[in-house]
Amino acid sequence: MKNKLKIQALPLAGKKVLIRVDYNVPLNKDGSIADDARIRESLPTLEFALNAGAAVILMSHLGRPQSKKDVQYSLGVCAKRLSQLTASPVLFATDCIGKDVARMIQDLKKGQVLLLENLRFYPAEENPALDPNFAKELAKGVDYYVNDAFGSAHRLHSSTTMIEQYFPGRAAQGLLMQKEQEALKALLESPKHPFFVIVGGAKVSSKIGLLKALTQHVDAFFIGGGMALSFLKAQGMEMGSSAIEFTSLEEARLLMQYCLQKKIALHLPLDLIIADQFRADATYKSLTLPNPIPEGWMGMDIGPLTIKSWSEALKRCKTIFWNGPLGVFELAPFARGTEAIAKVLAELSATTIVGGGDSVAAIQSLDLSKEFTHLSTGGGASLAFLEKGTLPGIDALSDEN
Repeated sequence: MKNKLKIQALPLAGKKVLIRVDYNVPLNKDGSIADDARIRESLPTLEFALNAGAAVILMSHLGRPQSKKDVQYSLGVCAKRLSQLTASPVLFATDCIGKDVARMIQDLKKGQVLLLENLRFYPAEENPALDPNFAKELAKGVDYYVNDAFGSAHRLHSSTTMIEQYFPGRAAQGLLMQKEQEALKALLESPKHPFFVIVGGAKVSSKIGLLKALTQHVDAFFIGGGMALSFLKAQGMEMGSSAIEFTSLEEARLLMQYCLQKKIALHLPLDLIIADQFRADATYKSLTLPNPIPEGWMGMDIGPLTIKSWSEALKRCKTIFWNGPLGVFELAPFARGTEAIAKVLAELSATTIVGGGDSVAAIQSLDLSKEFTHLSTGGGASLAFLEKGTLPGIDALSDEN
């Protein structure tokens, strides 16, 4: 694959640059921002463009507003936060296309920033075929396009894979996009061994492609979360009322067989925390495997034996990639496994890379972010990149000269 154009190669002085950022931040119930990490991660690219003498237009999506204007998903809250994080004036447009937006872009001066309203207020953002003109409207009045939204680069959306056609030779990758690729490429091209992978989350089907791709590189897998319950079921264990992905059991069996043949260690839980309800106030207890989970009970987290065993094994690694919580992290009694493993990884001298989502949320909640080599801003995007080696939003960018 050819190298893609970088923002560093663009002559930005006196120009207008449209940057696709990922401001899909988590919100509190009162509409305030729960975690501004994604906004802060955009600052190096934003400041690079401003220091080069550009006027900057930012666009993003936020949440899932069902393709219509919805005030609870307005990016106004992000414009306010951005204005607190940067010394430059931040203007906010109450739409992302149209005459008023075009006028604001035309009047935008060097050193100013304009954030457009939520792209997903238009159905054509997520489904470009509904209105191929949407991407063209977004591209009006600007000189360059920069994609810095790694977390959305796996999606075939108007602002990530369609808009580039209006910037021939002028569509580049931002600094965050470059940083994300460098960190993940190192896992595929030159990981120090032993290289271990921890995978959690709910579904085998969403991660099996990644696991298969990584069998060419890893020395051991550690599988937790809801995924582990399906792997344990595939081994013939009784999982009670746990949510099992029955359609993926054969895939799980085949992966276990392959790991055995290739001498890749595959660690599954030795014990589980089980509960009688999917609630924070449920009755819960630990269960040593392979004892059956009783009917009416379900697996909710890895247990203390597993935490101890995995903690010892992980100390041997030189490189680690982690994606997905190891229990029902959003319910406090079942976050202990995820938090314990996060603390173990934080103390390692190894290269520690975390693939977005709830795993990163756990690390941030424990104030351990600085102890990790790289925390990805994109869960689904990091998995897709490791599986395929590229992403549609990267492929669509201009090639380097």
